[in-house]
Amino acid sequence: MSFEDFRAADRRPLAMALVANVVSITGNCLTHMGVPWFVLETTGSAAKAGTVAFCTMLPVVFAALAGGPVIDRIGRRRVAVVSDLVCGAAVAAVPVLQCAGVLRFWALCVLMAVTGLFHAPGETARGVLLPALAERARMPLARAAALYDGASRCAALTGSALGGVLIAVLGAERVLLVDAATFLVAAPLFAFGVRGVAEARARRRGEPVSLRGYRRELAEGCRFVVAAPLLLGLCLMTMVTRGLDQGWSAVLLPVHARRELGGSVELGLLEAVFGVCALAGALVYGAVGGRFRRWPVFTVAFLVVGLPRFVVAAVTRTFAPLAVMLAVEGLACGVLNPIMATVLYESVPEGLRSRVLSATTAAYQLATPLGGLAVGFLVGAAGTAPALLAVGGVYLVATLCPLLFPAWRQMDGTGSPPGSA
Repeated sequence: MSFEDFRAADRRPLAMALVANVVSITGNCLTHMGVPWFVLETTGSAAKAGTVAFCTMLPVVFAALAGGPVIDRIGRRRVAVVSDLVCGAAVAAVPVLQCAGVLRFWALCVLMAVTGLFHAPGETARGVLLPALAERARMPLARAAALYDGASRCAALTGSALGGVLIAVLGAERVLLVDAATFLVAAPLFAFGVRGVAEARARRRGEPVSLRGYRRELAEGCRFVVAAPLLLGLCLMTMVTRGLDQGWSAVLLPVHARRELGGSVELGLLEAVFGVCALAGALVYGAVGGRFRRWPVFTVAFLVVGLPRFVVAAVTRTFAPLAVMLAVEGLACGVLNPIMATVLYESVPEGLRSRVLSATTAAYQLATPLGGLAVGFLVGAAGTAPALLAVGGVYLVATLCPLLFPAWRQMDGTGSPPGSA
């Protein structure tokens, strides 16, 4: 970057969007921890906690799929701000109604469904603005994507750690008030930060709003993914691996930790090792990743992230080997999301990004709960070690796709990142 470009760069919108996203994701992590704990404290029923989780997740798939045209018509800035405000109000209503003695279980389910319905469009609206903000900042898109992913991972780690401490100190009911406050802080931060960014405004369309026009716009995003071999491959492989990852994190790793490694402390340490190393991997890729071809880095990283952890967990009953393996996998995992985001943003025209990102997000969200459910049945039927090897084998097949199909080599030729010198 030249000195003139450095002086002309406007980094404030990107920085404010990153901060707002960190605050919003932290709030979302507090929701995921605080609400189940609140249900268990007030009802003592694990079944009711599971029902609330289902009510929270089900609208996410619908909102992610159907939200693309809405984001374009209303405007990315408005959607992100309204998303945080509605989520904050819904979460705050839970302890307020409980304090007033009028909270019913059905009302809790409805409030959590509202958070699921509004969270996905807000997250998509913030994400699709990244190329425009990177261009204003005169920053290579790959570096901006790595910063965005690193900030998201940092927020998830912070939110998870903070949630556990706050629940112990304040109780789940008060934690939900803190949770609501994070959303109410994120909304004005983002609104102020991207003010004046043209891509954040609503798109003017000559035709009036109609159901037929909405269906056509929704279909455009899906058709674009299907017609682009690289994007379709990314979508399908990520669907499979996200489902398998959910099976690992929700079933296989907790069961292995409980039966072989000692319990919840070891489980928490393993997750922390992986998370910290994934954050480090994203930041390192943001600093030096632009010097390397994407396809080889992506292919090797995905192979490292896949099968090895399942094999190590299946053949060892001690903590250290799995911790080392997860540290290596975390570093490799940290480069995957920035590469995929860069490829998607460069491959999709700016006017279609909201709809394409909504379609791919819906596909990922649909596969995630199914993976945990299927792996749970597999462990019950076959045992932990056979299930680990079976799931690892499927993961290996999925991660071989970039080696087997020529379309994946297009990752190195999708375009020049905005702002690259």
